[in-house]
Parts: sequence; C-alpha cells; structure tokens
Amino acid sequence: MTLDLTGITSKAAIHQLFKEKLGFEEWYGPSWDAFWDSIVAIVKMPPVLTLINWEEFARCCPRDMEILRQVIDDYAVEMAPKRIVLA
Repeated sequence: MTLDLTGITSKAAIHQLFKEKLGFEEWYGPSWDAFWDSIVAIVKMPPVLTLINWEEFARCCPRDMEILRQVIDDYAVEMAPKRIVLA
C-alpha cells in the first residue's frame, strides 16, 4: 500500500490521513502513541506501507518526522517482516 503525503504539513493532517487510509478506529486521535497502538494491535496492516512525498511534512514538522522515523524503526523490529518505508 502506498500513501501520498503531498500537501501534508501538520501533525493533525498526517494523523487524519492515517486514520482514513488505514482504517483506524473512530476514537483515534492525533498522537504517536495512538498511531503505534493502531498499527501493531488494532488494524490489519499491509506487508509494506510506503510513504511517498514525505519531504514537505518533514520540513514543516521536523519533530514529528523524527518521531515517525523512530516509529518506523521500532515497527520494523516489532512487526517483521512487515515494514513501513519512506520513498
């Protein structure tokens, strides 16, 4: 599965995209803890989730991009062989 992050310039926007495209529960809110819980225990994730055009988000939200990168690394360890990649 590929998610296009074009135009995503805020933490709220990226979490809304994840909620809509990955089928997160209605109660899902814009937090990295909720994101982690959702991808490891609540929704059925694809074998590979590719995030494209993420550079604008990284530029606008460097702290959140740093957290997302850590989540991606942790997910690769916890959920192997499933993975999330930046392309």
